[in-house]
Amino acid sequence: MKKMISLNINGESYQVAVENRRTLLEVLREDLKLTGTRVMCNQGDCGSCTVLLDGVAVNSCLVLASDAVGKQVETIEGVAQGGALHPIQEEFIAKGAIQCGFCTPAMVLTTKALLAANPDPTEEDIKQTVAGTLCRCTGYVRIIDAIKGAAARRKES
Repeated sequence: MKKMISLNINGESYQVAVENRRTLLEVLREDLKLTGTRVMCNQGDCGSCTVLLDGVAVNSCLVLASDAVGKQVETIEGVAQGGALHPIQEEFIAKGAIQCGFCTPAMVLTTKALLAANPDPTEEDIKQTVAGTLCRCTGYVRIIDAIKGAAARRKES
């Protein structure tokens, strides 16, 4: 049985008919066509489905869509503003941290949450943060460099 819910995603309100068992990941990709949120393990192990829920990085495959009602959801589609990339995205490009791009949306959103909570993270803070998202291409070195660069840019502005 479906029920209508209202979701606030990237600052826009959406009305969606969902079954109680449907995850936020399913609704984002299948109903709203916001496919920047990736599907990989569907068990909360890989982190590739990360979105921000009230500013906190969460695995959207583990969140029921109905549990996002009344909360702010941010996907990778909401990060760039007015056609301009976010400084985090720019740093990921500049540092070569986007190789295949599969983990990039999750890494960018995780970085955004980290820097909002801790504008001056240590390398250990960064490593702990990215440990929740599987990357098979970069070996994490370039990702860590990109996050350091984004933190430095944030301090400058």
